[in-house]
Amino acid sequence: MPLTAKQVAKLSEPGRYGDGRGLYLQVTATGGRSWLLRYERGGRERAMGLGPVADFTLEEARERARRARQLLKDGIDPIDARTEERASQAAERAVAAAASVSFKECADQYFKFHSRKWNNAKHAAQFLSTLKMYAYPTLGKLPVAAIDKTLVLKAIEPIWYTKTETASRVRGRIEAVLDFAKTRGYRTGENPATWDGNLVHALPARNTIAKIEHHAALPFPEVPDFIAQLAAREGIAARALEFTILNASRTSEVIGAHWSEIALDKKLWTIPAGRMKAKKEHRVPLTGRSLEILKAMPREGDFVFPGGRKGLPISNMAMAEVLKRMGRRDITVHGFRSTFRDWAAEQTGYPNHVVEMALAHVIGNKVEAAYRRGDLFAKRARLMADWARYCNLPKRSGDVVAMRKDLK
Repeated sequence: MPLTAKQVAKLSEPGRYGDGRGLYLQVTATGGRSWLLRYERGGRERAMGLGPVADFTLEEARERARRARQLLKDGIDPIDARTEERASQAAERAVAAAASVSFKECADQYFKFHSRKWNNAKHAAQFLSTLKMYAYPTLGKLPVAAIDKTLVLKAIEPIWYTKTETASRVRGRIEAVLDFAKTRGYRTGENPATWDGNLVHALPARNTIAKIEHHAALPFPEVPDFIAQLAAREGIAARALEFTILNASRTSEVIGAHWSEIALDKKLWTIPAGRMKAKKEHRVPLTGRSLEILKAMPREGDFVFPGGRKGLPISNMAMAEVLKRMGRRDITVHGFRSTFRDWAAEQTGYPNHVVEMALAHVIGNKVEAAYRRGDLFAKRARLMADWARYCNLPKRSGDVVAMRKDLK
């Protein structure tokens, strides 16, 4: 017999109570009460839940069962149909959610995903700050899926002619965020911020509108006098600068130097690949003066050149500040690498590849790189010893370091 509304309200004993044509009121041992439709398809019995009694009345349950039976008449399994419908609805919700992700939200996700791999703290800080200043006003609140070439140009074109280098970096960062958005399913199609084959036709090349500025370098004949003045100054930053010059190193390599990288007994500084621009381990032969500087450094934590705050090295601007205090605003720390390069080319007979290896430059010629699998450490040690002697001798004129036969 069909159930009645009163019966439904009173039935509480565990069991199944039929209403006819496969519809049941199901009461569980825990007191749960729900509607169930039992049917047979392909010789297999199936049970389809139609919802709790608290949400659906007897008449509503009968109507849901009726619709399910209609599907069966059409050769469609109602459980499979409902599963497909729910999957489709979930996909639609996912697409809608992806379409609503803003450029700023995507940029934040990109930063969190990649910043842990970035060794350069300055680069990490600049990534979001430049986007905030130049990209967010135009793109920040827009759905990342809606950003097109016109919007990218609207963001970078105003600064392309006045801050070309910055604009180029912003463009590259927008491109990276949009590539990331595509991998996350937030957008489809081509990247409107790419340069080759795209924005190259909409903006003039950088070298046609902006003069490339090189790091100001000290002429190498002035190095001995400069080193003498620097050696007379006190402070960890001054010693770090002297150490940087003697080893033709990059600022980031020196300020990030750990004592675990230094082997004083072997006169060796091994910089791990993770801290090198070329992502390749670099061995630095240490000269006498470099060793003196290291031995005089206080052992205050892990960093060779500790800063004012415990557990941190000197800042990346500390050595530049030393130059300012010396009244040398006309040169840069990085420029001393060029000074070393010029000295080696004009005052010595060392082969170019030995000098390039000392600077930890990547060998551009693939054939040469294939044959030079070592790091030429012994030859570089002699080169750096000659450089150290040049730096610490009185000002000279025209002296040339003879090329040794074994360096040819």
